[in-house]
Amino acid sequence: MTTAQDLIDRSIPFLEEVKNRTAGGELESWLNERYGPGSELYDDLARMITDGVRAGWAANIEVDGPKYRRSRIADPSGALNYFSVTAVYMDSVEPYRGQYHQHPYGELNLVVPLDPGAKLMGPRGWSGAGWTAPGPGSHHYPEVKGGALIALFYLPAGRISYDITPPDAEG
Repeated sequence: MTTAQDLIDRSIPFLEEVKNRTAGGELESWLNERYGPGSELYDDLARMITDGVRAGWAANIEVDGPKYRRSRIADPSGALNYFSVTAVYMDSVEPYRGQYHQHPYGELNLVVPLDPGAKLMGPRGWSGAGWTAPGPGSHHYPEVKGGALIALFYLPAGRISYDITPPDAEG
C-alpha cells in the first residue's frame, strides 16, 4: 500500500530537477514531453496518488461535497525544494467549476483521469492525462468534465490564494 511518505519521496528527485524552472507554457510542454503518460515518473505518481485517494489519505477533505475534495499532503520544506504537495479530486460528467484561486508563483499539476473521458481545464484548454503548468500570477476556476480525475499539484513556496475576486464577480 502506498503511503503519503512514498509519494513525497518519489516527488523529491522531480522537484530537484524543476526547482529553478518557471511554470508556464514552455515548462508545460517540457513536462508532457519528458514526463507525460507512459513515463516512469508519471505512471508512478499517478498510481501513488490514485492509491492515496482510494485509501483516504489524499484529497479527503470535502470542499463542495464528495465530488470535490482536496488536501495538502506536504507543506513546503527544504527536502521538497520549498514546494508543497496537494491533491484534488473532482468528479462531474457535466462541466463543473471549483473554487476560484490564484497561483502567485505558478503551479505544476499532474492530471490523472480516473474515468477515460475525464478532463481538466488548463491554460491551454481541456486536458486529459498529463501536465498543466499555469504561470505565476495566473488565476482560474478549476474545471472538470467527463468524469472523475485527480489533480496532484506542486506549488512553489506552497503559495495559492483563494482571496481573489473572479472577473465575473467584479462590480
